Amino acid sequence: MFYQDIKNEKSSKIKLEKMKKYIDILETILDNAYEGIVIVDKDGYIRKFNHAYEEFLGIKEKEVLGKHVTDVIENTRMHKVVKNGKREVGHVQEINGHKIIASRIPVIEKDEVVAGVGKILFKDIKELKSLAQRFEVLENKLNYYKNEVERLQQAKYSFSNIITKDSKMEYLKGIAKDAAESNSTVLIQGESGTGKELFAHAIHKASHRKYGAFVRVNCAAIPQNLLESEFFGYESGAFTGANKNGKPGKFELANGGTIFLDEIGAMPLEMQAKLLRVIQEREFERVGGTTTIDLDLRIIAATNEDLEKKVKKGDFREDLYYRINVIQLNIPPLRERSGDIEILAKSLIKKLSNELDMEEKSISDKAIAKLKSYNWPGNVRELHNFLERALNLAKGEIIMAHDLPDIISNKDSNDEAKYTLKKAVVDAEKEAIKKAIKKAEGNKTKAAKILGIHRTSLYHKLKEYEIDLDYV
Repeated sequence: MFYQDIKNEKSSKIKLEKMKKYIDILETILDNAYEGIVIVDKDGYIRKFNHAYEEFLGIKEKEVLGKHVTDVIENTRMHKVVKNGKREVGHVQEINGHKIIASRIPVIEKDEVVAGVGKILFKDIKELKSLAQRFEVLENKLNYYKNEVERLQQAKYSFSNIITKDSKMEYLKGIAKDAAESNSTVLIQGESGTGKELFAHAIHKASHRKYGAFVRVNCAAIPQNLLESEFFGYESGAFTGANKNGKPGKFELANGGTIFLDEIGAMPLEMQAKLLRVIQEREFERVGGTTTIDLDLRIIAATNEDLEKKVKKGDFREDLYYRINVIQLNIPPLRERSGDIEILAKSLIKKLSNELDMEEKSISDKAIAKLKSYNWPGNVRELHNFLERALNLAKGEIIMAHDLPDIISNKDSNDEAKYTLKKAVVDAEKEAIKKAIKKAEGNKTKAAKILGIHRTSLYHKLKEYEIDLDYV
């Protein structure tokens, strides 16, 4: 019996020594771990605080042992984890202004929480603080780029930006608001500078697609040989000079949102056929690709040309015209809504003053009367330019009539000047085109380079002015 007691005592001592050895090993592992580790009891009081956590918080373990975890670690949830027994892995936690990744694991024994282990993750003990800072910098950069992408792809204007008291314009705004609630294609027609793009932005922003992209494409500004790849994108190696990683097209970028096809009347017939198929099938393939991409977007088209006349002349496909002309908005020129000139002028002055970082100025009644006497061939865009010039020239706090361009005189002389000027511009363009083609020996690509315009624009002008190349 005595011998058995001695034997048991020796056995217990061996077990205690082994346990102490294991505890020492565990302590060494915890203190040399790259992660910051804290162990709390079932009530949330700290029982272990390793060296990594000491380094990160700048405090010693002996200073925190026995303290409640909420008094030591900012924004901790360890006390909640040991209370509810639910593990939390990979949570973002902010400590001392740094965002780190934390995991919190409850220790359960016989269906009861007896302790909790908290761990913050980082790469190297020496780089803990800098890693936390880099994490925050990357998050800020991500938010910046996300906001930039949203800013670039979102519509900038809403219906509140369409300022008018004209009955026809108010009617068109109402039609456009109703159109925004559907997915139907919209065709916006009107002279240059009337605000067609403004309506396109507003329709998108009022639609259920407002959180999707708003992608604008100027059909007249893209060279004819690049139209298909710009519209539908291309795969790697699709053609010489292509990006080795391929590139998404405008339609792909607009998927889920709205694509605005400005100056659609300038689109070549070959491209019109491809666009028609995409509208009908609601799918497309990248240039050089074999994968079909499903399309879910809203199409808004705009033109300053008479598409019906172009259809009759064979310059625009009739079937495409009917496809895009589901809801039509004909924006009236500024000369037909002179009642809007005063409110537009005052609104533009306020906007320009802010953009130019200038003190806001008022405008005299005589200046308003002078603006109303003008025929506005350039519409609201021309009004914008005239007022910007006047803001820079006006000496006092009021824009006076003499601050406005001399081209604005009385209505009768202005009408005569307008048509004389228009004819002079047309004649000058015709002569310049003929000379360029002659100099380029009939090569239209070289002629376009001489004129400083895209080849597509040159084709458009050749048709518009009915220039016969045989007689150049």
